[in-house]
Amino acid sequence: MQNSSFTNPKLVKLARILIIVVIVWIVADFLGIKPSRFMRPKIGMRPVTQPIGDLGAEEKANMEVFERVSPSVNYITNKRFRRDFFSLNVMEIPQGTGSGFLWDNNGHVVTNFHVIYEADQIEVKLQDGKSYDASIVGTDPDHDLAVLQINAVNLNIPPVMIGNSSDLRVGQKVLAIGNPFGLDSTLTTGIISALGRTIQSMTNRYIHDVIQTDAAINPGNSGGPLLDSFGRLIGINTAIISPSGTYSGVGFAVPVDTVNRVVTKLINYGKVGRPGFGISLIPEHIMSRLGMEGVGILEVYRGSSAEEAGLMAVRRLPDGRIEMGDIIIECDGSQVKKSSDLIRILDRHEVGDEVDIVIFRKGVKNPIRIAIQSVN
Repeated sequence: MQNSSFTNPKLVKLARILIIVVIVWIVADFLGIKPSRFMRPKIGMRPVTQPIGDLGAEEKANMEVFERVSPSVNYITNKRFRRDFFSLNVMEIPQGTGSGFLWDNNGHVVTNFHVIYEADQIEVKLQDGKSYDASIVGTDPDHDLAVLQINAVNLNIPPVMIGNSSDLRVGQKVLAIGNPFGLDSTLTTGIISALGRTIQSMTNRYIHDVIQTDAAINPGNSGGPLLDSFGRLIGINTAIISPSGTYSGVGFAVPVDTVNRVVTKLINYGKVGRPGFGISLIPEHIMSRLGMEGVGILEVYRGSSAEEAGLMAVRRLPDGRIEMGDIIIECDGSQVKKSSDLIRILDRHEVGDEVDIVIFRKGVKNPIRIAIQSVN
């Protein structure tokens, strides 16, 4: 007698379905497909958790400063012309990029000199996306500063407010706005890490009283503003120390007191004369070899303020011996041990100012008042 369980159509159908399900399950498991996903109930998006309170006062202050200042910060592209080897067509090649900012309502833009160095054409792009060809008003490589001008009318963009760098303190909050790696309108924050730093410009001349900050500064930030918590300009971001060339926590900014003085001269005269006395100096390694501190005068130029003040240079005596001239050991009340000390002191003054110096001449200290002149 046949077993009815094997002939029952319903049971046979059910067995077939179970066999198919097992086969599908095995195949899905072999292919890495989880059938359980298809069996889970669908879920919706998680509900938004409402903030318990308002944004913090510091966050609001950062936002306010950024919204107010960022429209005046611009993106600068340095272009050079190249002639194609085969077609001889002239092409524009981007050489570098950086940041800048509007100085006034006359279209003047301030940036670093190294941002526009060797440029055949300079393009300034504003936050609203409009681009302008810029002309160079003046440059000061010694302080790594440059002033450009764009022919734009009715910008309706307020220029950056000017602060001062003489009363800054370590630990003070700062904000940097720029275009790192071409990413426009970027805000970073930090503190003043140190004051009174000295860095070298492209001309190997020292820039003194530089601000050190830990606010993130990367390639493309150069020329952008460093701001205090009120949104006032306190420096121009100009350099970083990094083995990799990217942010490592140490950035530098030219102080605004220097910027304000230099930019005003560049706009008015197109150049900045170095403050000096009209002298050449004995190299420091020779002074060190002689065991002397101070700035030795090698030569006094004709018609200079040094000649008028009666300063004496090194001279050769009739018997062939060399007689040491005057050695400047003090200037404007500060001690002078080497040439960089004298340059730093003079950099705080304008051409035409008079300062008191102390010279060492034949074993005797002598005070002298001397005018500062413009030197090349």
